[in-house]
Amino acid sequence: MNVAGLRAIVTGGASGLGHAVARHLAARGAHVALLDIQEGPGRAAAESIGAAAIFLRCDVTAESEVEETFARAATALDGIDLLVNCAGVIGAGRVLGRNGPMAGDFFARVLQINLLGTFLCDKAAAALMQRNQPTADGERGVIIHTSSVAAFDGQIGQVAYSATKAALVGMTLPLAREFAAFGIRVMSIAPGIFHTPMVDGMTPELQASLASQVPFPARLGKPEEYAQLVEAIVVNPMLNGETIRLDGAVRLPPK
Repeated sequence: MNVAGLRAIVTGGASGLGHAVARHLAARGAHVALLDIQEGPGRAAAESIGAAAIFLRCDVTAESEVEETFARAATALDGIDLLVNCAGVIGAGRVLGRNGPMAGDFFARVLQINLLGTFLCDKAAAALMQRNQPTADGERGVIIHTSSVAAFDGQIGQVAYSATKAALVGMTLPLAREFAAFGIRVMSIAPGIFHTPMVDGMTPELQASLASQVPFPARLGKPEEYAQLVEAIVVNPMLNGETIRLDGAVRLPPK
């Protein structure tokens, strides 16, 4: 599938990895709908990209809102070929913390955003993509999950986050197998330690400490590098049903 002329939805598009993906795709001729719950930053992000991008507010945990927003995006873009799921939260916390055991509501909220939100977006996108005209290979669309190396190397305090990211990995193959009948590929990317807005709030010393854990290159990942992998997945039709670690060979320590 060619990037030029591609019609894409990127959730979590107001900042971080999502904004980088939207910007990268638009620069290569795609038309992109940025979805985010943050309306002000989302509109600013779309405006910074230019005419190739639009912003639509969406709470990915609300099924009816997801379906309505995806329909609006498909109308505005004249269809959908690609979904990149970047909406998510860290949800850090110990099960047995200083203030007592973790509340079930806290755990459930992380699952709602990271896991249920991705599922609802996958479902809405696939329902639209199945009506696309197929390419010569029979391809009608691509869906990409943002997992994390925490799916495999979860640290203390990441029980909720790691559970959701591992679940996204687990969903990838069965979705790819089911959607194969419609010519829709499903992939996951598991990024390591990337320079995102969350990292900006850390001290320089902590940022340097995180960077030092990466074997090579010994630095934080750049959101643009994540976007480059999204493009590589889009253009290579044999990438399907798999999770790719994008991490500079880092393996997270226990804490």
